[in-house]
Amino acid sequence: MATATETKNIITLRGSTEIVTEFFGYAVNSILFQRGIYPPETFERKKKYGLTMLVTSDTGLNTYLSNVLQQISDWLMEGNLQRLVLVITSVGSKEVLERWAFDIEADAAAAAEGGGAEKPEKEIMSEIQAIIRQITASVTFLPMLEDQCTFDLLVY
Repeated sequence: MATATETKNIITLRGSTEIVTEFFGYAVNSILFQRGIYPPETFERKKKYGLTMLVTSDTGLNTYLSNVLQQISDWLMEGNLQRLVLVITSVGSKEVLERWAFDIEADAAAAAEGGGAEKPEKEIMSEIQAIIRQITASVTFLPMLEDQCTFDLLVY
């Protein structure tokens, strides 16, 4: 039986529309792997941001994430997005077990004009590495998800 521990983690994503969109995709993959939402054999290792990232090889999930990330990118360019939330839910009880919230601080104007982020790439990489480590560290303190779970992405 699922525990009623609803976990709320708030992570801030900063940068250009392209950086925020790409990184959110990697963050979702990382959480889905770390929390066992998809089997470990459906993930492949990929070097990104100076880290070894795990990315799904599941065709259906890749298609879904690609469509969602494209829409997120469009909304970021329009300045219509403040928060993304990954919700993990028990399949059986429909109970929300975890909520991973990402506050968004995207520089839509710079991206729309074709300009890059004001920060140097090294600083952006360092921030991204810290967030991935924060996700990994958070997972070590969370209880195992014993029920079969699913996820949903909410956009605010």
